[in-house]
Amino acid sequence: MANIRPFSAYRPAPGLESKIAALPYDVYDREEATAEVKKNPDSFLAIDRAETGFGPAVDTYAPAVYERAANLLREWISRGKFVREDKPCYYLYELTMEGRIQTGIVACASIDDYNSNIIKKHENTRADKEQDRIRHVDACNMQTGPIFLAYRSDTALSEIVGAVKRTAPACCFVSEDGIGHSVWVIGEESQVDGIRQRFARMDSVYIADGHHRCASAVKVGMMRRQSGPEDAGERESDYFLSVLFPDEELRIMDYNRVVIDLNGLTMEEYLERVSADFLVEKAPKAPYHPGRKGQFGMFLEGIWYCLTAKSHILSEDPVDGLDVSLLQNHLLGPVLGIEDPKTDKRIDFVGGIRGLGELERRVQMEKGRRAGQTAVAFSMYPTSMAELFAVADAGRLMPPKSTWFEPKLRSGLFLHGLEA
Repeated sequence: MANIRPFSAYRPAPGLESKIAALPYDVYDREEATAEVKKNPDSFLAIDRAETGFGPAVDTYAPAVYERAANLLREWISRGKFVREDKPCYYLYELTMEGRIQTGIVACASIDDYNSNIIKKHENTRADKEQDRIRHVDACNMQTGPIFLAYRSDTALSEIVGAVKRTAPACCFVSEDGIGHSVWVIGEESQVDGIRQRFARMDSVYIADGHHRCASAVKVGMMRRQSGPEDAGERESDYFLSVLFPDEELRIMDYNRVVIDLNGLTMEEYLERVSADFLVEKAPKAPYHPGRKGQFGMFLEGIWYCLTAKSHILSEDPVDGLDVSLLQNHLLGPVLGIEDPKTDKRIDFVGGIRGLGELERRVQMEKGRRAGQTAVAFSMYPTSMAELFAVADAGRLMPPKSTWFEPKLRSGLFLHGLEA
């Protein structure tokens, strides 16, 4: 039974939503974040990436950075840039991208559900990346970035969401990247009760994106329990900020690969080795995006190819059968020598939002190649939500860079305070 509860959110004061809302902190590097905050001082990046308030001599993870984040957040609240709901509510967060709409329920999810695997994961997390957000959440006493959760579509929840969306939104704006954002407040008692009861009937909820933010929020909650375990499950820190979407509305984009060289092979040797496990054909069009599972686009020496996995490498295993696994286990690893894609500097990953032209550009311009080396890029067929659920249900983990979700949830539209 998933414990998904309403909460009293801090939200931007009316009229400030479009100025404050920011892409997630980890979308930017430090230079990009600093430029964004300089362009828009009201961007929530000023808090999420507080190092933007210092020169480059100050380390990104210096104590002063987290202190600045906490002080700036308190200042913005005291100045009225954020207002807090006067009672626990759920919220709707609708995003519109290229005419496609997805609507999530903003709520707080239980750290106990995470620890007991009711909230299921499909990725590993890194302790160093967790530590940054642990320090940020603890210093701010606030969860500032929502975790992107998914659930199997539920008719009763859809009816409640539909009824709420027939009313006027609390805010509505279009961000610079053309994504539409709308927010509704759900405070009506019967709707609040209905949402909580429907989630309570679910055996599983899934992390779609934000594994590190989620793990960090859980660890802060567990640390705070040490000071008073008698009220475990009742503190605000026992819950983390989430937006929960029905699976039928979500879109996973391709997460493509670029490798800097052919591992010492000539082009002829490389293609011969690839042909052992893949049917290699000239692509019917350029650039080429695969049209079905088990197919891959390959850009090499200015030519697009279509690779089709041969039957002997296909698998019904929820992990081994993923396209990202087929490519890794039967080409990137044995042919190109990419044994650990998490650490190998010869491979890079390009989100599908950047388009196939970015793959062509990267192959032609890839830095680090020696004279005579050839780079190669692979366009992927996207992982499906059904595959994500199957991996998580099996208690397994996906290979690195298996999913790219769009549109990205904005930070700063909803904040969850950890005070009593």
